[in-house]
Amino acid sequence: MSVRVAVLGAGAWGTALANLLARKGNPVMLWSWEESVADAIRTRRENTTYLPGVVLDDRITASTDLAAAVVGAPWIVSVSPAQHVREVISRASVAIRADAGVISASKGLELGSLETMAGVLSEALPAGPASRLAFLSGPSFAAEVAQELATAVTVASRDPATAGAVQRLFQTPRFRVYTTDDVVGVELGGALKNVIALAAGMAVGLGLGHNARAALITRGLAEIARLASSLGANPLTLSGLAGMGDLILTCTGELSRNRHVGVELGRGRPLHDILAEMKHVAEGIDTTRAAHALAARERIQMPIVAEVHSVLFEGRPARDALDNLMLREPKPEIWS
Repeated sequence: MSVRVAVLGAGAWGTALANLLARKGNPVMLWSWEESVADAIRTRRENTTYLPGVVLDDRITASTDLAAAVVGAPWIVSVSPAQHVREVISRASVAIRADAGVISASKGLELGSLETMAGVLSEALPAGPASRLAFLSGPSFAAEVAQELATAVTVASRDPATAGAVQRLFQTPRFRVYTTDDVVGVELGGALKNVIALAAGMAVGLGLGHNARAALITRGLAEIARLASSLGANPLTLSGLAGMGDLILTCTGELSRNRHVGVELGRGRPLHDILAEMKHVAEGIDTTRAAHALAARERIQMPIVAEVHSVLFEGRPARDALDNLMLREPKPEIWS
């Protein structure tokens, strides 16, 4: 049975998810901030800016009219960059159905409030949709999902019925969806892995080898788990798809934007030059600033996050930052 879906955000990930849903027979309205992107989708059946080379299903309609995109849709998929989610959803909220479900596929922490998307959406949405929130995360490069390569993700919701409905909405023979009620763990795993990917990329750019990268991934997971557990997450979630799975992919995959930024920083390039060449958003940059503040607020030690923050915002060379991690006082591997 098909159902109308509104996807808010026509970047690579939003477009890939829209295409997945349309291929299942659902009519999809894909909202874009940029008229040029919407026009290319309508006329060429391709997102030439963010997902070039992928032929889009005819059941996708593209628009820059936010209210028209969401009105009447039983499901809303929020895929805007994390720092824009509040604005987009607040503008859309007046036209969203009272019984609509909202699925977040954005990964990040909001600057200022330090909230995950769960907090942002709960505040920006009316009570009805806010009670039917779900959060999709896991190791899933947009380009590979668009090519229908095998992918597994997790959907988190505090409402089991919503989790099950979202699982059925997205599940395909090439896109496997697991469910959980651990919203905190899934969201923080998805957001913070981008910070660790910046560090892993720096290690690659510095030529430090596979050992250093494996250490950063493993100790990065420990940092994520410490913060997430302090905020109520189940530590086992961080060993799953939204934790370790997404972390490995983002730290090692060459399609990772955050890893790319880290590699270039490790090679000594200034951050503003790297970003000037990128069309896509590297969520880990803003998330680093927010995660550093959140760790301080919660009094959680996150040395990798702190060193990435020092490179991005305090002018520390990447080599000095990674040397600092190696020179920290020795301690047991498991500590709190």
